[in-house]
Amino acid sequence: MADDPEIIPEYEPNWAYSMMDSSRVSTFVISIMLIVYGSFRSLNLEQQNKEAAAEKEKDNNYSGPNPNTENDNVQTIDTCQAMFLPIGASISLLIMFLFFDSLQMVFAVCTAILATVAFAFLLLPMCQYLVRPCSSGQKISFGWCGRFTAAEIIAFCMSLCIVCIWVLTGHWLLMDALGMGLCVSFIALVRLPSLKVSTLLLVGLLLYDVFWVFFSSYIFSANVMVKVATRPAENPVGVLAKKLHFTGLVRDAPKLSLPGKLVFPSMQNAGHFSMLGLGDIVMPGLLLCFVLRFDAYKRMQLNLADSGLAAPTYHHKISYFHCSLLGYFLGLLTATVSSEVFRAAQPALLYLVPFTLLPLLTMAYLKGDLRRMWHEPFLVLPTPKYQDV
Repeated sequence: MADDPEIIPEYEPNWAYSMMDSSRVSTFVISIMLIVYGSFRSLNLEQQNKEAAAEKEKDNNYSGPNPNTENDNVQTIDTCQAMFLPIGASISLLIMFLFFDSLQMVFAVCTAILATVAFAFLLLPMCQYLVRPCSSGQKISFGWCGRFTAAEIIAFCMSLCIVCIWVLTGHWLLMDALGMGLCVSFIALVRLPSLKVSTLLLVGLLLYDVFWVFFSSYIFSANVMVKVATRPAENPVGVLAKKLHFTGLVRDAPKLSLPGKLVFPSMQNAGHFSMLGLGDIVMPGLLLCFVLRFDAYKRMQLNLADSGLAAPTYHHKISYFHCSLLGYFLGLLTATVSSEVFRAAQPALLYLVPFTLLPLLTMAYLKGDLRRMWHEPFLVLPTPKYQDV
């Protein structure tokens, strides 16, 4: 992601002790929980879409697309997009670095809008559960805005209140909550179609991460990635109050740290914190979401196959999702140790990509699924409407 910060080290005399700091533990637990929840949320959405399409197909008057087609709300990254996304991210990062003072209001407003929608998506399952006993599930029309259920309206209102409180207070906990919403929404609504696209995307972002963390200081005399990540923006409320000459409100409006990262202050050491960029969660999360979908797809194919097959070997029993999730944990652990040892910001994808991608490629080769996963394994060819007899 363009505003993707890196792990910032805490300056502790004993790095092994600092690894057990509350901020470090929070970073590990929250990032893994977001990936797992976002992946299963994506799988659930896909299942709901297939069931809805199957219901429509049962109607005799229905002649629409194949039930296996993706929902319009889901964006699938193709090969071209995967190749050019790191270039687009670099251009966005450079614009934020060079023109941040001029465009910070635009960044703050756009981020607030995106965070409102994303956090509403995060709150939606809870709201659906709460209103289920007293709601029929019918959608309410809001004219050109569209039609929404009661749960969606409540989730949006709650999200809007959270964003407003964040703008007024600038509290780090609310910023983290909005960042979590962005992570889950991106993992659940953006999909990688194949292992080929996943490899192109992650390797490209690894090079992007390494360049802007390690080499940007030689060109721009500053670490561009860390500079953009830690730069606060002017509060829109404060700017508006300044134009209206409300001096008291201008003085009280805090600067906003944009939710492009998760920040976890230490409970043991005041003033120390751990920081992890949303891109270090989302991009590996997309890969784990892909392998979770493939695991489910493969289980479904095995259930449809005839019984009496040979018992699976040990490495066939291990799912791709568990293998990749373990790799993510080890990669994040390695990145954290490196930041402590070298006392410098580390490009987390430098460790996360090899630790998640290489074991996955190895396991796919051992299981005989590598060729299938490499070329769009979920693509189902439509059956012909008329067949020769």
